[in-house]
Amino acid sequence: MPEMMTTDVRAIMDRTPFDVAAVADLRELLNRDPSRYRTLREAVANIRDREKKEKDIKPETHLRLGVGEVLLGRYNTGLEHLKKAGEVGMAYYFRGLALENQQQYEPAAAAFAQAVKLGYDPKSSELHRAGAVRRAGHPEEAKKILAHHQKLSGSSAEYHFQQGCLLAADGELIEAAAEFEKALSLDKDHNGALFELAYINDLYGNDDQAIEYYKRCTERPPVPLAAWVNLGILYEDEMWFREAEQCYRQVLAHEPSHPRARLFVKDCQASKGMYYDEEAERGYTVLKQLHEIPVTDFELSVRSRNCLRKMNIRTLGDLTRTTEAALLSSKNFGETSLAEIKEMMQAKGLRLGMALEGGDRAPHDHRIEPIQEVPPEIQALLAKPIGDLNLSVRARKCMSKLNIQTLGDLLKHTGDELLECKNFGITSLNEVREKLTQLNLKLKND
Repeated sequence: MPEMMTTDVRAIMDRTPFDVAAVADLRELLNRDPSRYRTLREAVANIRDREKKEKDIKPETHLRLGVGEVLLGRYNTGLEHLKKAGEVGMAYYFRGLALENQQQYEPAAAAFAQAVKLGYDPKSSELHRAGAVRRAGHPEEAKKILAHHQKLSGSSAEYHFQQGCLLAADGELIEAAAEFEKALSLDKDHNGALFELAYINDLYGNDDQAIEYYKRCTERPPVPLAAWVNLGILYEDEMWFREAEQCYRQVLAHEPSHPRARLFVKDCQASKGMYYDEEAERGYTVLKQLHEIPVTDFELSVRSRNCLRKMNIRTLGDLTRTTEAALLSSKNFGETSLAEIKEMMQAKGLRLGMALEGGDRAPHDHRIEPIQEVPPEIQALLAKPIGDLNLSVRARKCMSKLNIQTLGDLLKHTGDELLECKNFGITSLNEVREKLTQLNLKLKND
């Protein structure tokens, strides 16, 4: 239940003792569902509000806040709290993570070493120390550290990640990629492995694969700023200037003075204004005019008109975003009506569902469906498969008929549209609404 999930995150942040087990539980929850980072932000804010009312802030409160801020990628604020948390292994471990992400590798290595001395998760602390030492320019020392932990091979994602980094530093990129793949097989959300695989694919010119890895890397905070920068550059290469600009603005949100991001934002803005394809513009104008033609302009049968009206299909553009299965699922809409609709669209050079295929629109044209800045955790929630709702058999069959595969697909439909599906009644509709409410989501127009 999502209410329980929300309570879990807050309860863990308030748990006593706030120890390695608490942090492990917290990370498991965040990895399972990135939307819970939103709840983590709220939990940190609640602790901060309580802190303001206290005259003497306890070191443990600074520890909770420091850990939360680092997990959210707010490293400067996190470090301020962790420095006030006392001689606690967890505080040094998360100080190491924050410093490492700020490219302060020598202090990070020292922090991880202190975490080991104080007994906080020695294996993980040592593996992270190896990474910090390597990046500080001491690869041989890093190799010695990993050699002491060979028994972690096959069971630790961080071990294989660090081994891969050493191989990559020696130019053995193919072997390094194999180690990163092993890391992902043990932890599919390991941001370091995702970033390095993206970078290797980028070097080899596998842009599509690189973009996919970078996108996965940006789904869960804390996100390496280099991932946003590199993803933006790849988007620019594809002339996806809007997406590229959004990536660079993510960097500036964390580091407002980042020189490359500031320069690249200006480049994107200039490119959006300079890029103009007269032929594509004419094609877009014609397509836009076709999409805006009302279906009432055509001589359709009464049955077809009624069905289209019930499904809220008003224009040819609406039909290009509707599948044959969706039409046939509507009551009283049969093969004869379908043939009538298809013939009408064919006369205009259109077809059912063509907008869903993405190939019949000017490439990367965002004027029909503008890109919106949606937080990564919300994107991940909307991308979840519809099966995660655990619906009844009857409701699942309706989802299948309407080609609804993700939560995002479901939210594009109204309750009336779902009721048009055969054997889908009020009971099923209430079930769907209840499941969505648990996730703080609603059907279209609800």
